[in-house]
Parts: sequence; C-alpha cells; structure tokens
Amino acid sequence: MDEADHRRHATGWHGLWRGEDYWAIWLGFALILAGLALFLPRPPAGLDDVIAESNTILEREAGRAPFRTLAWYDAHDAKRKPAAKDEPYAKTLRQWLSRPQGWKDNPLEAFVLGADAAAAKQAKAQAALDQARALTLELRGRAEVAQAAAAEAAFGDAALNAAAKAAIDAWRAQLREEEAAAKKARVKPFNQMGYLFGLGAGFALLFGLAVQAMRGEGRAFLLGFPLVWLLAVLAYAIAAQSEVKALGLEYALWAILLGLLISNTLGTPKWAMPAVQVELFIKTGLVLLGCEILFGKILAIGLPGIFVAWVVTPIVLVTTYWFGQRVLRMESRTLNITISADMSVCGVSAAIATAAACRAKKEELTLAVGISMVFTSIMMIVMPYVVLALEMDHVLGGAWIGGTVDSTGAVAAAAAFLSDKALYVAATIKMIQNILIGVIAFAVAVYWVTRVERDRGGPPPSAMEIWHRFPKFVLGFVAASLLFSGLAQAMGPDRAAVML
Repeated sequence: MDEADHRRHATGWHGLWRGEDYWAIWLGFALILAGLALFLPRPPAGLDDVIAESNTILEREAGRAPFRTLAWYDAHDAKRKPAAKDEPYAKTLRQWLSRPQGWKDNPLEAFVLGADAAAAKQAKAQAALDQARALTLELRGRAEVAQAAAAEAAFGDAALNAAAKAAIDAWRAQLREEEAAAKKARVKPFNQMGYLFGLGAGFALLFGLAVQAMRGEGRAFLLGFPLVWLLAVLAYAIAAQSEVKALGLEYALWAILLGLLISNTLGTPKWAMPAVQVELFIKTGLVLLGCEILFGKILAIGLPGIFVAWVVTPIVLVTTYWFGQRVLRMESRTLNITISADMSVCGVSAAIATAAACRAKKEELTLAVGISMVFTSIMMIVMPYVVLALEMDHVLGGAWIGGTVDSTGAVAAAAAFLSDKALYVAATIKMIQNILIGVIAFAVAVYWVTRVERDRGGPPPSAMEIWHRFPKFVLGFVAASLLFSGLAQAMGPDRAAVML
C-alpha cells in the first residue's frame, strides 16, 4: 500500500479507530467528559445565593453613577470568588496535574521544596504581601473619599467623577498587585516527584492505547515515553525559572530547543522514536483548546471585535503569504503559509492545523513555531509600553494586543499589565480569533488542492481530496467549542464562570 492509499485508508471508515486525527478527538473528549463528570455535579456551597445577591447589588449600582462604583466592584468580585477548582476534591486533583513550580537559583526547587526553604520563601514573600495590602487599603480609602465627594454632588460634577474614577482605577490596579503578592506568599513544602510520575504514567497509558490501536506499537511507545516525558518536564522546569518567565519564554520554545539539541548532537534514540508522537499530542491539545471558545463571549464583544478578529486576520494571512511569495520569493510555499497562519491567527495552534492541511514538513513547522515564540516574547513585553506611550484607550490597546500577540497566555499577561478592561477585551479578541483555526485549515486545504498542487501537476481537484486533506481533529475542536458554548448558555454567564 503506497502513502496515498494508506492516507485514504486512515481517513475513511477505518480512520475512526486507525487515524491519528480521530484518536486526537477520542482522547480529547475522554478528558473533557471526565472533567465534566467530576466537576459539574459539585458546585460550591451557596453559589446561587452569592450570585443572586451580587447581581442585585450590581443592578442597583449600575445606574447610580457614571462610573463603576466601589460597591459594584465588591459585588463583582464576590460572585467571581467561588470556583469549582478551589473545592477540596479539585485541589487534590490539581496536585496530580500540577507542573514544575517556580524557582530562581536552585532548579531542584521546581520539584522539591523542604520545610525550611518553604518557610524562608514564605517569610520573604509575606513581607511584600503586607506592604501590598497596606497600600491597597490606603488606595481604597482614597477611592472611598473621592467617591463620597462625587456622590455629594449627586454625580453631577464631571471633575469629581473623573477623580473618583481615577482613584478607583488606582485601587483596582493595586489590588491586582496584592493578588499577585498573595499568590507568591502561598508557599508550602512540596514534593512533586510522585505526582509527576503518576501523571506521566497516566499519559503513557492514555496515548499508548491510541498508538496500539493505530499501529500496534503500544509496547514500544511505553518503552520510549519516559524520555519524552522527561524532556517535557524539563522544558516546563526551565520556563518556570523567574527570569525566564519574566521574559515570556514559554515551555514550547524550550521543548523545541531541547529537541533540536538532541537531534543534532546525539540523535534521537531509535527505541524512543515510537513515543515521539508530536502531532498526536498537539492535536489532542487543540481539541481541548476548543473548550475555551465560547460563542456567547463572541456576541458580547460586538461588531468591532468581530471585525478585528474575523476580517483583519484573513487579510493579514493573505498579505503575508503574498509578501513571502512575491517579495521574499520563499521557495517553500508550505513554510510560507504555515508562518503566515502562525503570525496572523493564533500562533502554534494555527501553525499545526495549517501545516496538516498543506502537508508541511515537520522541520518547517518547527521553524514556524520557533519564530512565533521569539516574537511573542518580544511583543508581550514591548506592546503594553507602546500602548501607554501612545496614550491609547485601554479598550483599543487590549484589542490590538489580543489581535496581534500570538500566544493566549502572552496576550493575558501583556493586557493585564494595562487594566482589567484591557485584559477582558484582549482575551475575548484572542478567543474569537482562535475560532478561525478550523476555517483557515479548511481554506488552506481547498487552496492547496485546487491551486498549488494543480499547478505542480498534481491530481485533479475533487471534493474527496479536500476532505482527505482537511485535518479532522479540527472537527473535535469545533465540537468542544459547541459543547461548552451550549453548557455556558444553559448555565448562564455567572454560573459558567465558576463551573467551566
């Protein structure tokens, strides 16, 4: 059976249990359904009462002043405080799912932290937390005074209203600093080694089942997986170092660099090759990414946000590809379109889907992802300062960051530097943009079959050829998005924010 016949065999009916894309869907939904079964039946106690009380206050305060009052923010924070992930059973689960911890000088502290070292770190962090809390209380007092002055004028004095809003914004910004300091102060002794071993064993069995069903190489996969898992843990540990984390150099970049180092020096051991299921791992992750795409938030952002995500993004994609072909004269069209999708849609996720649609080489995909990681790190640091220097409105600045920075995590970090409003807008824009993963993959598959490969003397274009080319795991991505959008709609936005 030649390569083309094998590909068609894997994408036909046999592909439902033999195809890699389909197994990414089955594995992704196995994890999704397990999570839903664990969390949905166990909401935090008194959740509905907290939401109802907070919404009553929010409705009252919404028409009281031309700005969001202190009481409005207190009620908003109150209904966001409960979280299913903070329930005791969820905390136990999170121990088994946690990644290497942050560290500064001693890399062993990413995995094991003794009681004495934990006490020393906590004491140092507690001092910073006490200082942050004192400043938060001071700014809260100033905000109360400023709001009271505006209220005495029945909120009819524009200058007093502006002063009150500025004081409240300063308090909110400091409150975020306090929350960050509180997170650093929650230091306890830990030993992650057993949990990491257990998590690795779970992944080995889960993906080993898929590899056994696809190629009958489950035993060989289990033999090589410890090396893959070790490198993954090491990449996370390097990314957790404080200076590295501050620079925004995420785990994906270190995973690529470690892989390049091994493959270009010692070479990948043959016994480990069956476990190097890069595409299966990433495709499963992309199916899970669909859970974050909620259509209700798309409608909430309005036409301007949809324009930025769904009109500007394809224009950037097409323009970048044209520039690469006509101006830079890149020899590899597959590399060109993969980089174009990477930088225009949402970074690594779009690059994976596009590379599958046009059958880019793995080396080309690696190069595209590496370029994305480098520029994401730079833009995450620089763009907030550009927004501040140009005195942009934070809504506009958040939209710019959300539509430009590739990584979702980097988008959140950059926009949070500005304000809560910028963070919400940026995250929503990026979420809307992520939906285009499936659309772009389908469009690239159609273009490659009907134009690029036809020009190279390939087979006549047909609907079936497009279907064979289309990355099926994108269907899982869309299905996960539809499932969670439906759940969020049924629950309502407040309960969904807590439970999903």
